[in-house]
Amino acid sequence: MGAIKFGPARIPSRESPETAIEALLALGYSACEIDFEGKFWMDYDFAAQLGALARDAGVVLSVHAPLAGFMGHAERGKKLNMAVGMLDHSAGIAAACGAEVVVFHPGFLLGRTRDEAIDSVVEQLGELRERLEKKDRAVPFGVEVMGRVRDLGSLDDVLAISERTGWVRPVLDFAHMHATSDGLFTGVEPFLNALEATDAVLEPGAPFHIHFSDIAFANRNETKHLPYGEGTLRAEPLRDALAHFERPATVISESPDVESTQAIGAVLLGTSSASRAS
Repeated sequence: MGAIKFGPARIPSRESPETAIEALLALGYSACEIDFEGKFWMDYDFAAQLGALARDAGVVLSVHAPLAGFMGHAERGKKLNMAVGMLDHSAGIAAACGAEVVVFHPGFLLGRTRDEAIDSVVEQLGELRERLEKKDRAVPFGVEVMGRVRDLGSLDDVLAISERTGWVRPVLDFAHMHATSDGLFTGVEPFLNALEATDAVLEPGAPFHIHFSDIAFANRNETKHLPYGEGTLRAEPLRDALAHFERPATVISESPDVESTQAIGAVLLGTSSASRAS
């Protein structure tokens, strides 16, 4: 079994890099995703200091790009230019702090077939990569599995984008996948199948990057993240599926409360919630 790094989807303090890392360590976390979904709130100096402290503390960082920073726009213009700028800046922050991956959303069908939409995503990602290479920001990106069954962003979509680019990794959001499968992820086999498919397209040594939380859903679409235990998604099958792989994993909790994140971490890492928070 590969090593598991675990932590929350939000930096616990924006006061300073020191207080952020202290807060993560106090709760027993070894990973954290920098939360830019709504807006950028961290400058390059903050990122560099945060990265240095995280490395010393053994905390793995990742970056979640703003939600509007997606590729695959049907029309070229202001929205695409804005998205490219957001992903460019996300990559700059990731490079400054040594983040292992920049997570972004795959975009939308926008009236196109799934193949046409994926072609557009791959084309625009290629253009983005050229831009990032010129700036020494060519960090790994991760495209997230989404939680609406009729939108772009199924596991197959994400795997296809990853295979065709070579530098974009699948990001497995098991809450989203539980929703779109109408609650299928209750045993080890569905987790194992998704991990095996992802393992086949990841480069050697790259960790699985996983989002996890309990989830509410209706008509095979996500509705909201739940406190752990209120829905039907559990961490034990994920833990047991990960045990089949030597590849390391970074698991990010998108739970709405600290207690839920602690409970998930206790399952995945084989510790008690109380000992992790002490």
